[in-house]
Amino acid sequence: MERTASRAVGPVRTGVGVSENAAQAVAELHSQIAREDAALNVFFASSKLDRKALGEAIRERFGSQPVIGCTTAGEIGPEGYRNGSITGFSFSSHEFRVETVALSDLGQVPMADGQRATVELRRRMAEKGPAPTPQDTFAFLLIDGLSRSEETIVNGLNRGLDGIPLFGGSAADDAKFEQTWVWVNGEFRSNHALLALVQTSLPFHVFKTQHFASSDTKLVVTGADPANRRVFEINGAPAAEEYAKIVGIDAKDLSSDVFAAHPVVVKVGGVQYVRSIMTIDGDRSLLFACAIDEGVVMSVAQGENMLDNLQETFAGVRQRIGDPALVIGCDCLFREVEMDQRKLRQSISEVMRANNVVGFATYGEQYNGMHVNQTFTGVAIGNPR
Repeated sequence: MERTASRAVGPVRTGVGVSENAAQAVAELHSQIAREDAALNVFFASSKLDRKALGEAIRERFGSQPVIGCTTAGEIGPEGYRNGSITGFSFSSHEFRVETVALSDLGQVPMADGQRATVELRRRMAEKGPAPTPQDTFAFLLIDGLSRSEETIVNGLNRGLDGIPLFGGSAADDAKFEQTWVWVNGEFRSNHALLALVQTSLPFHVFKTQHFASSDTKLVVTGADPANRRVFEINGAPAAEEYAKIVGIDAKDLSSDVFAAHPVVVKVGGVQYVRSIMTIDGDRSLLFACAIDEGVVMSVAQGENMLDNLQETFAGVRQRIGDPALVIGCDCLFREVEMDQRKLRQSISEVMRANNVVGFATYGEQYNGMHVNQTFTGVAIGNPR
C-alpha cells in the first residue's frame, strides 16, 4: 500500500518509500512528494535497492520534471533515520527557482573549470529572473563519494559563487566502498557531481555542526600521499602505530569503531574541521576520507555529546528562521556509526523528525569551499513570512 503524503500542501513536500521492491519504493515516495508545479524533485536512495529498477521507476513516475539524487549509507526522512529506503522532497516553483550543472570525469576537472561552471550557472539564473545573491540563494552539491576529488571540485565551485553559501554530501553505497552513484540527466552515473543553485523567497540558513573539538595532543604528518588520501608517517613513526599509541590502544585493535570515536581535527583559518580515518592499509598506512598533506598539524579530537550538539544546532536554526519547513541534511556515515555505538538512533531520529530533516548518511560533507568529515551540513528552510 502506498503511503499517504506527509506534506499535503505548501512550498515543500517530503516523503519516504520503505518497500524493498525498488519500483514500489519509488511509487511510495512519488505519492507523497508529487506536484505539478515542481521546481525540483530530490531523492536519496539506499544502494540496497535494485539500481536499474530504481532508475526506470524514477523516469516513469517523474517524467520530464527535474530530478536529482544519489545513493546513500543511510537515509533521513519523515520517519527519522532508516536504512534500505528512498526518501526525498519537492520544491514548488512558486517559491523556488533552480538551475543545475553537472561535472563528469572528476579527477580531470581543474579548479578553474569548477569556478567557470558556477559563474555560468549564476549567469543563466540571472537571465531568467532576479540575479542570485547570498541573501536569497544557496548551492547544494551531490558528488561521487569515492572519486577522491571533492577538495578540488568544491573549492573551484565555491570560488565562482561570489559569496552564495554552499553545502553538500558525498554519495555512498551503504559502507561497501565499491561504487557510488549520482542521478544526472535521468541516469545513475559514477564519477559525476551535480550542483543545484536554489533561489527562494523563503528564509533559509546554511550551517554545519560537529561534536568534536581539538585536544592538546598534536600529530604532525611527516609522510603522506595526498592524492590518494594516505598517511604513511605521523610524528616520524609509522602512521598506524603512532595513532594507536596516542589513542591508547594496540595497533592490532584499530577498527572503524575506533576511527569513528577518535577522528582528528585540523584548523584552517581559525576554524576547526574534522578529518576521518577510513581504514588501515597493508603497509600500516592510514587511509583518510579527506586529503592530508605532509606538514599538516592535527590533533586527536575530543568528543562532546552528539545529541546535545544537534539539539543546540537546531535551537540556533529556529532562532534565525523559525520552525523549519525543511532541513536538507548531509550527515557523515561515521556519525551514524557512533550514533549506533552510543545507542542514540531513536533519540537522534526524534530530533530529525521534529526539525523536518530529509537527507542522507554520506562519505563526506561539503561546506562552502571545504570538504570535511564527521560533520552534519545542511540548509534549513523556513516557512513563508
